Amino acid sequence: MKLPLRKARQDPGAVWGAVSGVGAPVAVLDLAACEHNIAEMRSRARELPIRLASKSIRVRGVLDKVLAEPGYHGVLSYSAAEACWLARHGVDDVLVAYPTVDTAAIGEIAADEELRARITLMVDLPAHLRLIEAAGSGRPVRVCLDVDSSLEIGPAHLGVHRSSVHTAREAGEFARLAADSAAVELVGLMFYDAQIAGLQDTGPAIRMVKRKSADDLRVRRQEVRAAVEQHAELELVNAGGTGSLHADWDASVTELAAGSGLFTPTSFDAYDETDLRPAAYFASPVVRKPRPDIAVTFSGGYAASGVAGPSRTPRPVHPEGLSLIRNEGAGEVQTPLRGKAARRLEVGDLVWFRHAKAGEMCERFNEILLVRDGEVQDRLPTYRGEGKNFG
Repeated sequence: MKLPLRKARQDPGAVWGAVSGVGAPVAVLDLAACEHNIAEMRSRARELPIRLASKSIRVRGVLDKVLAEPGYHGVLSYSAAEACWLARHGVDDVLVAYPTVDTAAIGEIAADEELRARITLMVDLPAHLRLIEAAGSGRPVRVCLDVDSSLEIGPAHLGVHRSSVHTAREAGEFARLAADSAAVELVGLMFYDAQIAGLQDTGPAIRMVKRKSADDLRVRRQEVRAAVEQHAELELVNAGGTGSLHADWDASVTELAAGSGLFTPTSFDAYDETDLRPAAYFASPVVRKPRPDIAVTFSGGYAASGVAGPSRTPRPVHPEGLSLIRNEGAGEVQTPLRGKAARRLEVGDLVWFRHAKAGEMCERFNEILLVRDGEVQDRLPTYRGEGKNFG
């Protein structure tokens, strides 16, 4: 399937006027754009169900709304404590994407029949198995083996540093260890292709790496699954991300994972074969005009995780013609902006920004406003607004 390459649009229509009179800074979700993205992601995934990455959303009400949509099933959680919280609030299938050493959460899962049925923990080291064994419930906890999906060319490691398990032989040996433990039941495999799903298509070299990596994984996933299935009955093989939903998946994959595409932050503006639209924004008021061509907004220094630099800073998008000042950037309590548009701004006017990542923005706000046709349709608490912080 080939979709046209489209740069993410920065024209959400009636959104700009929807929050006049609302206390700011404020987080906003454009419902029309988000619904478009839900359908776009489902279309690219074709028949494979999408597991929602909660790290990229962090609004329980949004998770619930999307899980009610066809083509979406289950949550890819980022914390064991978060997984317990979501499971107790009705999410019946939570896969924790990262290993945990939270012994309290492990013990809570091991001791609770409902949590054991709903939550699957991530493992890739014998130490992870020993932590679960130490919980000592007498009933096995569901686990999933994270398999390193990076591309290795000689000494070069192209991808992120995650799992210690890379080859089919290593995966088979780990599955044997898990099978010998009465404390765990190995039910899944995870293959996160960060160098494909998390890397924008900014040039020929990157596209070549993505192709080579996809070719490698199509073969290696099947070899790993075959090796693991000598020791375990697998229920799920998770792969992909927002940027790779449309890949040519091999038959070993049973589900995909995605989340950032719902909000489409700036880090997803340059992907081939996608048609995602910016849906999440935050707006902050002008509080100072030190010069006619400088407008200073309150707060706004919401930097994204990753390698520090311009790609991790929020981007002012409305009114057009504003930019951050290089030697000040986006600040914790004020963000100065310059440009022709600054001359038209007055104290109290709103400036709209897009975050570099998706769910991280929600750590800064107690609620997110859902907007359609120029009106606020709903207000949903973020994780922070519900008093939860799983970072």
